[in-house]
Amino acid sequence: MALLRSGWLWRQTSVLKRWKLNWCDLWIDGSLCFYKTDSRRELEHRVSLKTTCVDVRSGLECHGVSPPESNPRENLVVVQLAGGSTVNLCANSEDESIAWKLTLLDTRRNPLFTYDPYDDSYQAVPINSYHTVYITPGAGPGTHQVVVQRDPFDGVFEHLALGLLAGMAAGTAMRSFLWMPLFFC
Repeated sequence: MALLRSGWLWRQTSVLKRWKLNWCDLWIDGSLCFYKTDSRRELEHRVSLKTTCVDVRSGLECHGVSPPESNPRENLVVVQLAGGSTVNLCANSEDESIAWKLTLLDTRRNPLFTYDPYDDSYQAVPINSYHTVYITPGAGPGTHQVVVQRDPFDGVFEHLALGLLAGMAAGTAMRSFLWMPLFFC
């Protein structure tokens, strides 16, 4: 999975409304992950922006949110989620908050497109957590190759359930044949 942006952000907790310093990763599938440290070992919170993000505001657009101590209001970033909840963030500078806002908005909106040379067309690829995305520089300036690899174990449970169902149906049919020799004695 490709990492779009990462860095230290202040995050306001939802219950006590305290500000905590978290390492944040924004992935290409729209996952905004919050960790305790930059080693990414302990995941504290995860937000899926592709499905839940409604709007992103920064700076003076953020009404009703007070920034942490020693940070101006211009550093705020508020992510409005479906259902009326919000994720309140605060960057270290105004430029960094604007960069986070633009990256969050781009992640929410833009799907990933691949080029199909057989049809001479671009196709949107739905990215989820089961895909692996590799982005490598292409042949010419400004071009990139994007390779999307599916998880080989994606869909295993559907095949397992179908196999169990077929096994039960076969067992039910075979049970009647097992009693047949007793009827001829």
